Formats: sequence, C-alpha cells, structure tokens
Amino acid sequence: MSENRRVVVTGMGIVSPVGSDMKTAWDNLISGYNGIGPITYFDTENYKAKLGAQVKDFDALQYMSKSDSLRTDLFAQYAVGAAVQAVEESGIIGNVDPERISVYYGSGIGGLDTLSKEMDKMTKRGPGRVSPLLVPMMIANMAAGQIAIRFNCKGPALPAVTACASGSNAIGEAMRLIRHGYADAVITGGSEASIVPIGVAGFINMKALSTAEDPEAASLPFDARRGGFVIGEGAGALVLEEYEHAVARGAKIYGEVCGYGSTCDAHHITAPHPEAEGGARAMVQALTEAGYTEADRVYVNAHGTGTPLNDKGETIAIKKALGEEAAYKALVSSTKSMTGHMLGAAGAVEAIACLKVLETGIVPPTINLKEADPDCDLNYVPNKAVEAEIDLCLSNSLGFGGHNACLAFRKVK
Repeated sequence: MSENRRVVVTGMGIVSPVGSDMKTAWDNLISGYNGIGPITYFDTENYKAKLGAQVKDFDALQYMSKSDSLRTDLFAQYAVGAAVQAVEESGIIGNVDPERISVYYGSGIGGLDTLSKEMDKMTKRGPGRVSPLLVPMMIANMAAGQIAIRFNCKGPALPAVTACASGSNAIGEAMRLIRHGYADAVITGGSEASIVPIGVAGFINMKALSTAEDPEAASLPFDARRGGFVIGEGAGALVLEEYEHAVARGAKIYGEVCGYGSTCDAHHITAPHPEAEGGARAMVQALTEAGYTEADRVYVNAHGTGTPLNDKGETIAIKKALGEEAAYKALVSSTKSMTGHMLGAAGAVEAIACLKVLETGIVPPTINLKEADPDCDLNYVPNKAVEAEIDLCLSNSLGFGGHNACLAFRKVK
C-alpha cells in the first residue's frame, strides 16, 4: 500500500444542540448562542443536575423511514442524519468504488436509551418481553453499521469507542486509512444520545456534572466558577477523501486533515494526568505531522469541558505543546460552552468547527467566561467571536480512561 497520501474533507453534517444543519449550527456558534436548557426528556425533580444540551430540531424521518426509525436507537438516528448531510454535500457516492469507501464512526456509549428501556421492561414484565432488537439497537458499532448499509460502503466499517475522544479518534484513524492506501474515502465522525435517566444519574454521582440551575452559569470552560460539564447530545459527520481523488472529480474541499496524535495517560480511569503529559504528547504528535512552525497562526478548539481538573490540565498541555510564548499568542476556545459536552460526538462537531474557522476566518467564542482563573491564562476568545486569519487549527479531545486525541487541519494549498 502507498503511504502519505494527502487527506481532505469534502462534506460535513451536524445534529447538535445549536442546530441540526450546517448553516444554523455555525451561525449559532459564532453568535454565541447557548444551546443549554432544562432537561425535558424526563422528570429531573430528584436529580441534582437538571440542565442539558438537548437536540431540538431533529426529525429522523427526514433521513430514514418510519419502520427503520423504530428499529434504530437515537444515537444511530443522529449519526445517520449527520452522515446523510455530509454525503449529500460531498457527492462522493457514485464517484468511488464501494470497496474503497469505509466508515469509521465513534460513540462513547452507544444505545443507552434502548438498553435502559429494555432493562426496565425486563424488571417489570420479565425476560420474555425484552425486544429482539435490543442488541442491534444497543451496540456502539451500529452507527457505523447503519451508515455503511445506507451508502453501500464495503470497506472496513469500525467504531471508535474512547469515551469523549471517540469522534476525534474515528477521524484520525480514518485519515490514516486513506493516507496509507486502504481506502479512497471514509465517512467518519461520532454521535451520542445519553440524556437518559440512568446516564444522567451516573454522571451526577461521579460528580462530573454541573449542578447550576442557570443555563448561563452552567457550562463554564476556563472560568474560575466552573463546577462540571453539562451533558449534551448529537452527531457530527465528515467525508474524508484522498486529495487527488477529490480534485479529479471537482469536489469542494474544506480543508486538509494534516495531523493526528493519539496517546493514553495510563494514569486514572477518569482523572486527567496532573501534568497533562499525555494530552501534550498527543498535541505534539499532531503538530509535528502538520509541519508546525512558530510562524503558524494557531487556533485550538479546546476539549474545555468546564471541569476543574480538565481545564487546568489542558492549559498546561497547550503550553507544553506549543511552547509558552506561542501558547499565549494562540486563540483558544471551547464550543462546549454552547453545545455542552456531546461526549462521543464532541470531537466530530469540534473538528467541523475548526474547518469552518479555516473557511470563514471567524473564531467562535467561549461564552459566559466572566471570572478569570489564574491557572487558565490563555486567550480563550471570551464571550464574542473574533475575526482572525488562521493557518493551523487543532482540535483536542480528552476522554475517560486517559484517552487523548488531537487533530490538526490546514487550508489546502
């Protein structure tokens, strides 16, 4: 197999708390729209955390039949919705051999809603009432499987299941698949739909979620008041394609996936390494592969969850990776301040944000950043988007289990 083929993005799609099409979502991100509000899917009276970032404008029947929607967990519905948007925009289907197009699509948890409902059914009514569709609706690879079936993708179809890094790992591994000649195109990204009682209760009891009741004071990346993340949901999808293949068919190119780093802290099941060693190493890997120089004007879409340890540690990682002088010059923001933490979908949606920054020259803000934390002292683009010429975008994802992923993007030259 040939090596070091260039990899570009020719289609993108999104289902998110700030919009379920590309234009709406991007317009809302750069205007500082807050997608967080009270959880409405179930009664939160007995829950310490009552806020979530729910998808508000998604209709599965836009993307699949009624009978298929009834056989598909919400996380896979979101995935198919985002993938259909990306594939239709790219025009890739019919322009590539089915055996040369793959699907690498992540989810941190998979069909938690289906599992929760069927467990309840079994407890109340016995094992005979459990749906025969439980397993195919629940398993985390089914988003990848559904997308592959929908578009007749006969190359490898794999999930990335690395908690909050799932979407980014899926994209990075998809890039390598094309780079090393195993595919000409890959539909990739991540999805999640875990705003269900058992999911929210689990995150609350591990003290990961913000218990704020005001949506404007809940998801507070890099702010001294931060006290946990806000659970979000949705999906992001990208069509990655070999550069020469894309040029030959006249495809619109959003940017190049030019670097990828993937490491493990090997430290703790939930807490990040206190010196951010693994996160910094993932960034260095991506920067090295991207040919980073000090002349590059850098934007970092931070993992930026709004948990005390994450934001402090990620600030350390950025300084270690870029060097302190360059880190202070870089623009850094957390779109999770608006979308909440979309878990397995986060990396995909944040990769899309990076590509839109390259396309538009507009950097989305970190909203509700009002009280500076001495441990978080970079330029986090507080409260308002800024216009800036950016040469290199980085997207960080740091997951439970110590999984770190960093993606690097450039304009195509």
